[in-house]
Amino acid sequence: MRYRWMDGRWWRQLPSQLVGVWRRSLQVRTVAITLLLTGIAILVTGIYMALSISNDLYQSRLDQALRDSSRATTSAQSTLNASDVSASDSGKNLLNSTLQTVQGATSSRLIAAYRVPGQDVSIPAPPDRASPGLNGVISDELRQQVQNGGTKQFYQSVALPAGNGTTDPGIVVGTQLTLPSFGHYELYIGYNLRDSENTLLFVQGTLLLAGFALILLIGAITWVIVRFAVQPIRVAAETSERLAAGDLAVRIPEHGEDVFASLARSFNGMADSLQSQINQLATLSQLQQRFVSDVSHELRTPLTTIRLAGDVIYDQRESFPPATERTAELLHTQIERFDRLLSDLLEISRYDAGSVALDPEPTNLVRLADDVVDELRTLAEQNGSELRLDAPGGYFDVGMDPRRIRRVVRNLIGNAIEHGDGKPVVVTVDSNESAVALTVRDYGIGMSQQEVNHVFDRFWRADPSRKRTIGGTGLGLAISLEDATLHSGWLQVWSAPGAGSCFRLTLPRVSGKEIASSPLPLPPTDAGATDAAATGAAATDAAVTDGGARVHGHAADEQFTDRGART
Repeated sequence: MRYRWMDGRWWRQLPSQLVGVWRRSLQVRTVAITLLLTGIAILVTGIYMALSISNDLYQSRLDQALRDSSRATTSAQSTLNASDVSASDSGKNLLNSTLQTVQGATSSRLIAAYRVPGQDVSIPAPPDRASPGLNGVISDELRQQVQNGGTKQFYQSVALPAGNGTTDPGIVVGTQLTLPSFGHYELYIGYNLRDSENTLLFVQGTLLLAGFALILLIGAITWVIVRFAVQPIRVAAETSERLAAGDLAVRIPEHGEDVFASLARSFNGMADSLQSQINQLATLSQLQQRFVSDVSHELRTPLTTIRLAGDVIYDQRESFPPATERTAELLHTQIERFDRLLSDLLEISRYDAGSVALDPEPTNLVRLADDVVDELRTLAEQNGSELRLDAPGGYFDVGMDPRRIRRVVRNLIGNAIEHGDGKPVVVTVDSNESAVALTVRDYGIGMSQQEVNHVFDRFWRADPSRKRTIGGTGLGLAISLEDATLHSGWLQVWSAPGAGSCFRLTLPRVSGKEIASSPLPLPPTDAGATDAAATGAAATDAAVTDGGARVHGHAADEQFTDRGART
């Protein structure tokens, strides 16, 4: 069995996971920053205390050693001053008894005596004596100071051998002794500071453990305090998410009279106001939808009667005088437009009510586009436009509602013919691994930024004064957007004044799967060549969720907007 921590991927993902926790959790950030600052403060304080204690211990032991050495030296010198020695043997014995006196007057057993160089050697003087622990420890600098210092005391920090190749910290104090008839001797007394070092190590260890325990304690206290402070914020965030998800009845519990209770009361008051306004807007929207639907249905019956009567008059128009004949033709045209308007209003009301359902079936988008092109070819010729179909890909069946997609394609091509100013209209179909797309490119007047922003709005027209040849209702693009969104697809537009427009419909190859990218570019590849002054830098493909709109500004007056949905 392989544990998760043994997996190399887990270790590689650990930094990113920690960064994610750091970004998401206010509690973790607060505790971590508190521990870091507390740790730095404790570390600085601990170092200062350790250095202060170390200096105090050393200074205390140094003062003690100097006093002890001074007392021992004074006692030994008094003994030497009271003696009367002339023979060398007696001098040797006198030095030994002096060192014994020094050893008895001090707490140290590390003693050395060296005759000061440069004295009269005609008189045999007692030989140098030194404890084994001071061999090689006393430096030449210290000896030079003692030799030239008279009765002054000098000291030096040294490392005293402790056996097994180890050393102990120590102090060597040196001064001069005067032996009658034999001259001056250097007297050195060594003091082992091992006990002071042990005390210092104990204090440092205690400070370290106390600091670590203090950091843990402060961390735990901070965690608890921050938890109490963050919990109301977390509750408010969760309540806000539930409100945003549509649960308008959720509220923050109110407890006490503190600032969090005030926050809860303010939040709940805001939620009550929002719920009231949303309910009011929902009621108004339902009334509006019902009104549109009811009016459309109610108008259907008289419209049918009017249409029947109009058809009778229209069929007999040739027998009427010219003015009456023209009136019959206008009546027939407007009745047809009225009928399309009622149909579009009923369709929009179904989308607003959320009662629209797809009737998908395998459909070849190339064949569907070819049928629509053949249907509108006569209209294109009447407007002086050449209608072409270019299909490098897309020759396969895709699950879609053919009636709705046919309506979208017919609407896009019809608009291109209307605004193409007699120039060619190119319909392109292509596909990739995730989607199939159709673009309708015209080279007409194009649209400005403001017009692109409203191109999918209901009842909006780019040029209301422009003569229409197919009797649009102003709802075609709005319904086309709803149809594309219902298929989890994109409906996007690029346009530039004087360079024409390009609408792109992108549908997923597999219903319900996300579209990675569209197989056809937008802006089109010929956007720069069409009018280099009007078109700017190419826009990037960007899907917009929930049927929203996003306008991308570019150089000059080039416009590009997305409408669609990505699931």
